[in-house]
Amino acid sequence: MAWGTNGILAIALGQVVFLYCTATNKTQEIRACFEPNNYVTSVAWRSGANQLAVGTFQAELQLWDIDRCAKLRSLRSHRARIGSLAWSSSDTLASGSLDAKILLNDVRASRYVVGVLAHHTEEVCGLAWSPDGNTLASGSNDNQLCLWNSVTMPRCSNRGHGAAVRALTWSPWERHLLASGGGAADGAIKLWSSLNGQLLRSVATGSQVCALAWSNTTRELVSAHGHHSAANTVTLWEYPSMTRVCDLTGHTARVLHLAISPNGMSMASAGADETLRFWDVFPSSRSSWMSPNPGKSGRFDLHSAVIR
Repeated sequence: MAWGTNGILAIALGQVVFLYCTATNKTQEIRACFEPNNYVTSVAWRSGANQLAVGTFQAELQLWDIDRCAKLRSLRSHRARIGSLAWSSSDTLASGSLDAKILLNDVRASRYVVGVLAHHTEEVCGLAWSPDGNTLASGSNDNQLCLWNSVTMPRCSNRGHGAAVRALTWSPWERHLLASGGGAADGAIKLWSSLNGQLLRSVATGSQVCALAWSNTTRELVSAHGHHSAANTVTLWEYPSMTRVCDLTGHTARVLHLAISPNGMSMASAGADETLRFWDVFPSSRSSWMSPNPGKSGRFDLHSAVIR
């Protein structure tokens, strides 16, 4: 799932990407996969453009023009599913795969692979560029968190988590602050300085951390959870104290994805229960969402679809 600056929320379900325009409340869809054993495994908006990158189970990286609903390019350099995508501010598209490699792609060039980052030993399941586009954070099923600013070796590699590192997000107001979340066997949110790779804070959540997102209007961090004691919840944390502000409930299965709206006032969460929920979590007054009925939800009629 990804929420673009154009106000369109892209949600992958099975072989289709749904495009929901929050301004018009209208939805369109693009069929990205046609093979029986293929489905969409990642999506990412190109900054400032109506172009969407789509990764698939069969290792295809697609670039779509959403205005025309047309596929612009099909890139095939990975050898296994592409589970994570991230655009940099300089238009470099990083793709992470089950083949344990990260490829840096310039989609404007005929020879589009401009860098190969090979350090992880298992699937790359999380990618995030720093706001200035100079540092790429990667997380993997090998439990490693890496920070890259070259195409040879990471300048920092850390095994601080005891499980896969899928959730990664950079602070929009402290450019060297990175948050990471560990899988079910770890359940920790960790805050890092990208200047030296130092661990600044670690918070045990009691649950798998599936996704993280910083608010760009308040000094708060949002986490999405699955499995164990805090299962199926969305939690708000105050920074820097990392005090738990509130738990948002409603999902009946793991909350896999989070996305903050372009204006920073709303948030979307997508779960393995195949529901998409919208939360007004950052308005001027919090009384509206601290009520017992904090969110609205929608269900796509695709009960056998895979959400990733």
